[in-house]
Amino acid sequence: MARTTNSDTLPYVESRYELGMLASQRVRDLNGGAEPVVSQDKDKLTVVALREIASGKLDVDAVRHEFVQSYKEAPTALEGDESLEVGSSDPLLREIDAELEASLASDDVEPMTAEEAVEEVEETSDEE
Repeated sequence: MARTTNSDTLPYVESRYELGMLASQRVRDLNGGAEPVVSQDKDKLTVVALREIASGKLDVDAVRHEFVQSYKEAPTALEGDESLEVGSSDPLLREIDAELEASLASDDVEPMTAEEAVEEVEETSDEE
């Protein structure tokens, strides 16, 4: 098949920057098992993604939405994980972690004022 150029894809995307983002998302989709909407022949997935966009057969809005959503997902702790700290051997870090988890678990804790926070930091630094 003839070579796909940027000018072939510009009617379907807003800029070359967006073309790169959408093509990379489509390559991830194809690597994940999505069916190509154009014949793959012996082309690499990058070329297939660009040909799909240039053909107009690909739903560019859906790929754009999927790209945006992939960056909105936040990592979460797995069920059963008590802490994000992985097996710290430092007893001080474990103690701090336990205090934080206890304070997060209790509902009756009120937030500190700025003055109280400064006093506590000063007290802690005086002890050391």
